[in-house]
Amino acid sequence: MLSRREFIGASAAVALSGADAEAPAKIIDTHVHFYDPSRPQGVPWPPKDDKLLYRTVLPAEFRRMAEPLGVTGVIEVEASPWLEDNQWVLDLAEREPIIVGTVGDLQPGAPDFRKHLNRFRKNRRFRGIRCGNLWGRELGADIENPDFISDLKFMAGAGLEMDTANPDPALIADVLRLTARVPTLRVVIDHLPIDMPREAQMRHKYERALRELGRRSQVYVKVSNVPRVVNGKVREDINYYRPALDHLWEIFGPDRLIYGSNWPVSGHVAPYSVALGIVREYFATKGRAASEKYFWRNATIAYGLSQGAG
Repeated sequence: MLSRREFIGASAAVALSGADAEAPAKIIDTHVHFYDPSRPQGVPWPPKDDKLLYRTVLPAEFRRMAEPLGVTGVIEVEASPWLEDNQWVLDLAEREPIIVGTVGDLQPGAPDFRKHLNRFRKNRRFRGIRCGNLWGRELGADIENPDFISDLKFMAGAGLEMDTANPDPALIADVLRLTARVPTLRVVIDHLPIDMPREAQMRHKYERALRELGRRSQVYVKVSNVPRVVNGKVREDINYYRPALDHLWEIFGPDRLIYGSNWPVSGHVAPYSVALGIVREYFATKGRAASEKYFWRNATIAYGLSQGAG
């Protein structure tokens, strides 16, 4: 028997067909990983001991799961620091039209950054790069490198964006510093909401930094870390999630929140239909226009997608 949340998710396809006037016309999932450990070179991630993730994960599986729920396009986010895996994803996108964009992995400040960026951005689907708490890099240290800042300004001039990986209060503070240094760069903060810090001073600093980012129109938030497991079960009551979602809505408003699933990693917490059902129900209460923005319109602006993407 389907749970209430699974029923909501499974109903999405019917709603998006036009039966529900409040449903968004399309959905672009802005955070999906594709990879193939069976390649001769293997993959740097996920680890082999992760039984859920360490397998071939390609668009055919995603389409079977997500298209019936109304998902019409995805942005693939890098799952590898290897240079040529940027090309691997772009080649995959040529065969898989559901991939409307990719966020790659390059290191600003490296001597060959602009050469590699210019190579990959020739493909219109290459929409930016991911920096942050990942692959042993720390954004806070990178910001102190003048070459790093110069390369981000170059990237902003090219119309590309930057995703920030694996947020915590320290990273949010670093994003605040970065966006002051490079105000022309569109930045997407991945995987909010996070659990608020318990220590009062840290919680205050996090809240202050987040609210300041809310005043910076070039900063977007990917609402891609919503489901929680309590006592071994996924919480299904929308009221459990409402305070955290209201908090982001209050700070960033309807124009700068975007949808992402973090699939297949999200499978550690909840099925895709469950996670989608939670945010569908929440944004439905904000009205049709807000749902359209959250599920695809804001993503086209944040990532500079071509008209008609998704």
